[in-house]
Formats: sequence, structure tokens, C-alpha cells
Amino acid sequence: MTATGVGIIGAGNISDEYLRSLTAYPDLRVVAIADLDLDRARAQAEHYGIPAAVGVAELLGRDDVELVVNLTIPAAHAEVALAAIAAGKHVWSEKPITLDLASARQVLDAAREAGVVVGNAPDTILGEGIQNAHRLLADGAIGTANTLLTLMQGPGPDSWHPRPQFLFARGAGPLFDIGPYYVATMIQLLGPIASVEAVGQRPRAERVVGSGPDAGTRFPVEVDTHVSVLTRFASGVVGTSVYSFDSPQRRQLFEITGSDGVLDVPVSGFDGSSRVLAGDDRETAWTEIPAPGVHRERGVGVLELARAVRDGRPPRASGELAYHALEVMLAIEESAAGGGSVAIASTAPDVAPLPADWDPTAATASTATAPSRGDR
Repeated sequence: MTATGVGIIGAGNISDEYLRSLTAYPDLRVVAIADLDLDRARAQAEHYGIPAAVGVAELLGRDDVELVVNLTIPAAHAEVALAAIAAGKHVWSEKPITLDLASARQVLDAAREAGVVVGNAPDTILGEGIQNAHRLLADGAIGTANTLLTLMQGPGPDSWHPRPQFLFARGAGPLFDIGPYYVATMIQLLGPIASVEAVGQRPRAERVVGSGPDAGTRFPVEVDTHVSVLTRFASGVVGTSVYSFDSPQRRQLFEITGSDGVLDVPVSGFDGSSRVLAGDDRETAWTEIPAPGVHRERGVGVLELARAVRDGRPPRASGELAYHALEVMLAIEESAAGGGSVAIASTAPDVAPLPADWDPTAATASTATAPSRGDR
């Protein structure tokens, strides 16, 4: 089998983060990039050595594009994914899968009927850091998982982002901007979520742009900027989480307590060591366990999806996991607005951790060749 042909739709800022890795993985060949702004697509094609910069329709019509990477704005995710599926392409989308459950279900149903596969960000869950923690948990490093504590606190992006207004608008805030990383990790490590209960707070009706040309500009806050959540997993594990743009104290924590110890998971990126409190010294001494393996970056989910398709198995960062995570976040929002516990109707497949020696830089397709890079 040859390297998988990849087409990129969306040549905005996030495309750089993807293209740095996608054009370096031997099992992938980025053959075309499309954008509504064709000049922007041409600039990215030239910079990364991509053979073609084309319109969306032309990209979807190419026989050498097997997998579409959907890097459009969230409001366009469903439309672009459905068009790619109709063209017979596998699809990887940036988070969230779509903005509502009805369109997300439409995407998944269309993919199943067409015989193609859907995967979805965040692919930090495939990074060496979280995968190391997943293996430790699966191997019984802390016994049986019982409880979870996660914290994501900070003063908010208005203090440094030159145009932060969209991060305080509907569909954003700490829950939908940062929450997907935490919720996807919860599901990956601890399985599907059965119900959530939440409260939210919006201490300030307005925020002030803190940097850039618009510094000093006031803008409205449309979402809760502090959300506290109680989570009950189908397994019986219970969790407590905080997502906040209202704390001067910055904290990032993902801590699982089990029958025989505690596991500290590095959730803030792709790498990082896990820490374990277990054994005779579990009350006092953390053991740091560095993550083995080759470093991974954004785009590794596209590669894992391509290898999964080739091997005839579901991808780990699947559309079903993304759908479940979206339902969980919408349920948190519903509970915070109306009170009470909200049950989660969907589920997510159990996924085994990647082997410690899984290597994104290996050429595992029989005729895969190292890609060319215009900027090498």
C-alpha cells in the first residue's frame, strides 16, 4: 500500500500547526490544499511543498485525495465534512465535530453509509504524555480508578489575546475552548460519561482587550466564564472539574485517584511526564515517569486515522468519541443554565492505549516514501 493521499481544506493559521507534521510523516502525502482565499492556499502550498492549491470542489474531485483534513471554522465543519463524505473521502476535523448533536449525527451516519471513516480533534489524547498515563492506568499502577479531579483556571485570554472577543461569545468560553481537551482525555482514560451536573458564573458582563491595536476596548461576555462540574462515568468513577477564565491563579490539573494510589496526567499538551503516588511511599513521594517514544504534534490524529483505515480498524480519536464529548459539553451547558443532573444518551468505544514504541515517523506503508518539503 502507498502513503495515504491527504487534502487540506482551510489554509488559516491552524494549518501551519498541522502541516509541519503532516508533511513530515512518511505514511502521508499532502497532495492538495484548498481555501476560499486561493492566494492563502497558494502561499501555504509554496511554503510546505504541496503540489496543488485549488478550490474546495476541485480538491474533493481529486482521485489522489483519500483523506480530507477539515480546518475550517466550527460553523462550517458539518457542511465541509458532509461534502467530503459524499465525495467518498475519509475525514478528520478540528474540534468540535460540529456545533450541535443533530448535524454531528448526520455526519457520522453519512460516513457509515458511505463506508468512510471520521476522526476528530483533539489529538492530544494520542500524544506520548497522555498515552503514557493511559498505559500506566491500564497496567494497574494505581489499582482501580475511583475519582477524578481536573482544574483549568486562569485569568482568561483577554489579558493577552489581541482580539479575544470570539473566545467570550456563544460556543466558546472556557468550557468549549479548553473543555474538549479535558473531556476527550476523560473519555479516553476512564470511558464514557453517564451524567453531569454543573453550575456556572459570569462575574463580569464586559471584558477589556488587554493587548494589541484594540487594547482598552470593552466587549460583552456572552457565556459563563467559570463552570464547575460533577461528572459520573458509566464505570462508577466520579469526577469534579473546574473550567475558569476568572482566576488570577493559573492551574492545570488532571488527577485520577485509585484504590492503590494517584495518577497525575500531563493534559496540557502532547508530551510531559506522568506522576504516580503508589506503594509504601504513596502518602509522601511522587514517582515521575517520563513518556517513552517519539514526540508527536498536532496532526498525529490524521496519521493514526490513516493507519487505522489501512489496517481495517476504528481510529482512536474517532468521530464517536467526538460526538460523545460534544454531548457531554452541551449537557454541562444545559445543566449550568437550568440546574439539575443531565443524563448522557450516547456512549463511546473503549480504546486501547498505543504501544509504547508506536512511531509516527516510521514508514509503515509498504511503498511509503519520505515527503518533500518546500521549506526544508
